[in-house]
Formats: sequence, C-alpha cells, structure tokens
Amino acid sequence: MNKNTITTQVVVLGSGPSGYSAAFRCADLGIKTVLIEQFSTLGGVCLNVGCIPSKSLLHIAQILNDTKILKNAGISFNKPKLDLFQMKKWQSEIILKLTNGLKSMANARKVQIVHGYGNFINPNTLNIKNNETEITLNFDQAIIAVGSTPIKQNFIAESSEKIWDSTDALKIRFIPKRLLIVGGGIIGLEMATIYHALGSEIYISEISEQIISSADTDIIEYYYNNIKNKFNIMLNTKINNLKISGNNVYVELYDTKYNKIKNISCHAVLFSIGRNPNGKLINVQDIGVEINQSGYIKVDKQMRTNIPHIYAIGDVVGQPMLAHKGMYQGHIAAEVIYGEKHYFDPKIIPSIAYTYPEISWVGITEKEAIKNNLPYESSVFPWSALGRAVSSGQNGMTKLIFNKNTKRIIGGSIVGCNSSELLGEISLAIEMGCDVDDIALTIHAHPTLYESIGRASEIFSGTITDFINKKTKSKKLI
Repeated sequence: MNKNTITTQVVVLGSGPSGYSAAFRCADLGIKTVLIEQFSTLGGVCLNVGCIPSKSLLHIAQILNDTKILKNAGISFNKPKLDLFQMKKWQSEIILKLTNGLKSMANARKVQIVHGYGNFINPNTLNIKNNETEITLNFDQAIIAVGSTPIKQNFIAESSEKIWDSTDALKIRFIPKRLLIVGGGIIGLEMATIYHALGSEIYISEISEQIISSADTDIIEYYYNNIKNKFNIMLNTKINNLKISGNNVYVELYDTKYNKIKNISCHAVLFSIGRNPNGKLINVQDIGVEINQSGYIKVDKQMRTNIPHIYAIGDVVGQPMLAHKGMYQGHIAAEVIYGEKHYFDPKIIPSIAYTYPEISWVGITEKEAIKNNLPYESSVFPWSALGRAVSSGQNGMTKLIFNKNTKRIIGGSIVGCNSSELLGEISLAIEMGCDVDDIALTIHAHPTLYESIGRASEIFSGTITDFINKKTKSKKLI
C-alpha cells in the first residue's frame, strides 16, 4: 500500500450537503481545503441513497396518483407496467448528474478530494485509508460532517432481502405484495407513498399515538383522512417478534393501548425507526471531542467542539437531521474559521414530508404554543374554498399561527399538493417579523395554491370574503 502525506488549512470529513457546503464556502473564502469522502461519489446519504433518490421515486408515485384523479374527468389509462430495471437506471442517471455537478464545482474551486475512510490520530492529524493508499493528513482546522446511519433492527442477526432499512427500500429490488413499515415518521410515510403507488399493500406500525408526532394534530388528521383507505395504520403498536419462513415474514405486533397481540404476514419489512449519528465511527472521542449520551458531538453556536479548531455540523450534532440545516451550519463553520463573528441561531427550520398529499410546517406549531403557554390564535383556510385546488382535484388546508398580542406570524403548516413549495412565503414572513397585515394586504395571485396563505391571514384579520367571516363588525353608516 502506498503512503502519502498531505498538509492543509481545513479538512472537511464527509461530502454530504453539510460537508460540501462547508468545503465550498471555505474555498470561496480563499482557504486551502481538503474534502474527505469514503465512497466513490460526492453527496453523502442525501444525494446517493436518501433525499434525491427518494424524491425521484416520489415523483413517479405522484404521477401515478394524479392519473387516478383524471378518471373523474373522463380520462382513463391502462394499468401501468413497471420496469424496475429502467426505473433504477433513470434514478441512477439523476444521481450521476448531480454528483458530477458537485465534482465539477469542487474542481472549479480547487477543493482537493480524497476518497477513503478517515480517522483522527490526534487533534491535528487524520489517517485516511482506501484500497490503494494510506494518507497522513495534517490540518490546522477540521470540520466533521460525517452524518448518520439508519438504526438497525435487532430481531434477525443475518441479513435478508426481506428486511429493509430506508437505503434498502430505495434500491427497488422487488415490489412486495404486502409491506410492513415499522415507524410512522416522515421517512416511513414517504416509503409507504412510493410502494403503495407501485402496487404494495401497506401496513404501518407506529409506537406513539400519532404519525409524525411533532406535527399538529389537525394537520395529521387531515392527512390521515386522505390516506386511511390506502394505508393500514396501527398506532400505539410495537413489534414483539419477527421470523422469516419461505416467502413470508411473520410479525407479532403488540397494541400498547388495548393490550392486544396482532399477527400479520408480509413479504418485506421496512424498519424506519430513526438514525444514529456517526461521530463515534471516526474516533473523535479518542482525541477528546465531547459527545453527549445520545452520541451527538457537542458544539456551541459557532459549531465549535470543545477543541477550538475542530468543528462539527449536520446530523452528527443533533436534531433535526435535515440537509438544509446542515448546509446552513456548514456556511457558519467556514465563516467562523475565516474570522467572521457568525452564529447558528435560526428562528426557524422548515420540516417537510414529501407524501401524497405533502405535509409541511415551519416555526411554532399549535402544540408548542400550548405547551409554552403562548398567546396565540390559529387561522385555517380549507382548500375546498380555493379555486386552483378544486379545479385541479386537490385537497388540502393552510394553517397559520399568529401571536394574539403582536399580530405577528409565528408558525404555519400546510397539507396538500406542493405544500413544500408554498412554505417559503411563511418562512420568510416569520424571519422578517411580519404581522398579519403585511401578509393579508399583499396581493396574492388568483387562482393559485399560495393564495391560501393570504386568505388564512384575512381570516385572522377579519377581512376574509372568500370564506365565512367570523369577525364581522357592525357599524352604522353616516
């Protein structure tokens, strides 16, 4: 094995959205940067086996679902034929296009890419190994962006093509006739959306009393009413036992609310029960970097660890495990290294489930407002009164949360088609400290889906005319 030594100002471990954002920002600031990636392509979990491949399959699912809506308009299609090989080829081409784009941007910025597995030897040195070379890398500053991995099930020790995590599910090896998904969070529901559209009968077991437990109850109830005839959802339910026999997987489930046992057989089981941070896998604890009880690396608001020249960003530092959060943290870390007095102190971090319909929320939820005893009022505009939604066969609702005293918007949730794309106005309004009139008096184009944000604001201000106004005033005209 060849041996080599590299010296750099900054090394970034991990080339996911957090890592490449940090590396590219460092380079743009004139800092000599090396980017370490253990796999052959850049982009990390998100680009290669997470966000992007799942969204490509969710795009297919949405089109398949939309064709069913057209039946009521007098347009019918034959049952679609699935070519899994071509589907995976199409998905791979999307990933390749984006990973090649990252490689080109790294080269244009003169970021040195080193492929291999990196471990800390001491606070200023990394050992990097690949199949051909062992590299000693000396650095002045380091940014840890090594991400997370799916939590593994512990019912069957040996691997099986019938027991999946989210990475396995996105490989689309086969379409199971009956699929059990353990975990009713965002990833579990997105996988349910994909496989139901492709023909699977879906069962979901969720240990808590609500799927996507962090979202507001009325939002999830609306979503549930849209999918209750598609998915078999079992709340307050955990898995007791699992065994594989022949072509079937036999699962014993336990209903914790009613103290009942339920047995089902299926053809694959997807475990979507969360993710673990990868910090311990690169020996950070051996060089003195502090890690909390959950395995997350401790950082301050400038993304510094307890060792001042070592930073950490993204999934490895804590919830929420979202690419857009990590990308922002990557910029902060790079700018702090450059000498800027910048801090990670966001007002909001948007959350989105790319389901059918989509579920999106940002800022303070009604649950949080109640828990924190905030003076709030919620304003809900149903899409049944929204011309664009009705004309395109879509259902949904837009909900805004206002501070009663200041009239400022503090949160918002939308369930419906493309709600992820509608969230931007709400996010910006919260960041800018907008009050209800700032939104309600802004002319929203008609007919559009984002118009619902303006209408929900008008409900709160008492100026709505496209819906029943419960805040009408009585005044004699002179």
